[in-house]
Amino acid sequence: MNIRIPADVPQSAADRFVQNYKMMTHDTGRLMLFAGDQKIEHLNDDFYGEGIPPEDNNPEHLFTIASKANIGVFAAQLGLIARYGKDYPNLPYLVKVNSKTHLVKTAQSDPISSALWDIEQIVEFKENSGLNILGIGYTIYLGSEYEGQMLTEAAQAIYEAHQHGLLSVIWCYPRGKAVPEETDPHLIAGAAGTVGCLGADFVKVNAPKKDGKSDPSLLKEATVAAGRTQVVCAGGSSTGVEEFLKQLYDQIHVGGTAGNATGRNIHQKPIDEAVRFTNAIYAITVEDKSVEEAMKIFTGK
Repeated sequence: MNIRIPADVPQSAADRFVQNYKMMTHDTGRLMLFAGDQKIEHLNDDFYGEGIPPEDNNPEHLFTIASKANIGVFAAQLGLIARYGKDYPNLPYLVKVNSKTHLVKTAQSDPISSALWDIEQIVEFKENSGLNILGIGYTIYLGSEYEGQMLTEAAQAIYEAHQHGLLSVIWCYPRGKAVPEETDPHLIAGAAGTVGCLGADFVKVNAPKKDGKSDPSLLKEATVAAGRTQVVCAGGSSTGVEEFLKQLYDQIHVGGTAGNATGRNIHQKPIDEAVRFTNAIYAITVEDKSVEEAMKIFTGK
C-alpha cells in the first residue's frame, strides 16, 4: 500500500500519520468504520423499539461489539469514549467532533451541526487518557444555508488533525431546502469532490440512486471526483445480511469505493450476530473476500 502523506502533515507528525493510516485500514487502504455516533444523531430511535434487541439500548453494546469484532476504527463522540474508553483501552477510536439531533426537520430549518470539541482538546484527551485515537470525524450538510460554517469548521479540523498526525473522515450529505434529491449521483459526486478540496483522507457519502434505485456503477463519478480522498459508503437503515454484503462488494469492486461506514445494520443485532456480521463486512472490505466467503463467516457454516 502506497500511503500519500498530505503536505499539511508536518515532518514531525509524518510517521504518526502513516502509523495511524496503516492501523485504521489494516495496511490495505480500505476502511471498515463502525459508526457509533447515532446516540445523538437519531436519539434513541435506533436503539430501542420493536425488532431491536434490549441490549442495544445500553451504549456499552457498541463498545462490546467493537471489542469482539474485526473493525478498522470505532467512531463515537468524545464524551462516550471518555465514559467507556478505560474499559476498552485497546480499541482504535475516531472522535466525531460534531453532531445534531433529528428533531428539527429540513422543512422547518436547514440543518446545521456545529463542532462540540476542538482538535486541541481531542489531542489533549488522547495524551491524557492514553487511548488509541487515530482520527477525527465531522459531518457537513452540503446545500444547507449554513454550509459555510460547517465547511469552515471541517477545513480547520482536517488541517489541525493533520498537524498532529491524525486522520480525518468527513461525513458529507447534501441536505436542505435547496436540495430536491439528496441521493442524486451527480450531487453525491459534487459532495465527494468538495471534501477532496478540504483535504480529508476519507469522505463518507450515501449510496447514490437513479430513479429511486441504487446502482454501484453510479458511484464511479464520485470516486473519481474525490481524487486522493477515499470514498466510503454509509451503511444506511437495516437491510438483509446477504443483500447488504452484495451491495458492499459491488460498491468496492464496481463503484471504486474504499470501504464502508456502518452503524445500525451492526448494532441493531444481538451481540453474537452483530460480531459475526461485522466480521463478514470486514472480510469483504479489508480482506477482499467474496460475498460467499463472507456469508460463511456470518453463518458459521
